[in-house]
Amino acid sequence: MMKTRLPTIAIGLAASLACGASVLAQAPAPAPVPSTAAPPAATPSPAQTTPLPTTTAPGPGPGANQAPTPPAPEKALLPGTPAVPPAAPAPSSANRPPLVANPGDPSDVDEVTLPAKPAAILSGNAKWDQAVPSLKEAIAKVEAALAQAGIKANGKPISVFNRTDDDGFQYEVMVPVEAVPNPRPAGLPDDLRFGATPSGKALRFTHKGPYEGIDQTYETVTAYLDAKGILVQDAFVEEYLTPLASPSDEALEVNIYALPK
Repeated sequence: MMKTRLPTIAIGLAASLACGASVLAQAPAPAPVPSTAAPPAATPSPAQTTPLPTTTAPGPGPGANQAPTPPAPEKALLPGTPAVPPAAPAPSSANRPPLVANPGDPSDVDEVTLPAKPAAILSGNAKWDQAVPSLKEAIAKVEAALAQAGIKANGKPISVFNRTDDDGFQYEVMVPVEAVPNPRPAGLPDDLRFGATPSGKALRFTHKGPYEGIDQTYETVTAYLDAKGILVQDAFVEEYLTPLASPSDEALEVNIYALPK
């Protein structure tokens, strides 16, 4: 609150205190003496003690009338620094040898001899419409188990079709290895066993293109066997020279082996 300054008034002493009250009553009133003091400030009324509203906008406080500060951008990773730890790469069969060294010709049939190679084996059943996902998953399971146990794979993945019908098929997925481990390593899946790949005389047919079109290659196989009068075992062997990625993979290459009786 503003302090009120009291007025200061200079009074002339024209009469003496000894003249008495009567003399004072008859004496003319002395002229006011000009004062050099500042006039007293007017005492504000109660209505004026409340500050009037101002038309001037108050000065901006901290952060007022300022655009929101955008969030700090994420720190850029240094070149070559992965955002997350990379997953362990899946084992690749690219540099592994096939069962037969010389490549097959898609336009011809080859008479070959299959060697018996030690292999890790996983059995299963699948529907025809799930053939690729089922075989791909089984192969991946075998490959991962071998890698974890430190067993070196030594050949292309193989599928042996032991029984087929209109609804589905029974298969054995095989991955050749350098040697059957003895003793059996701990931690391997219970349904994974070791044995040998099919061996002996065989007719090799080569399929190139999507797996969903492999039926046409099997029609060629059947027509050839019927024309030649060749009886074969019920089991057909597929050897995947390239990864079994998807049913529509144009780059897929498969060796199909028919084993005569």
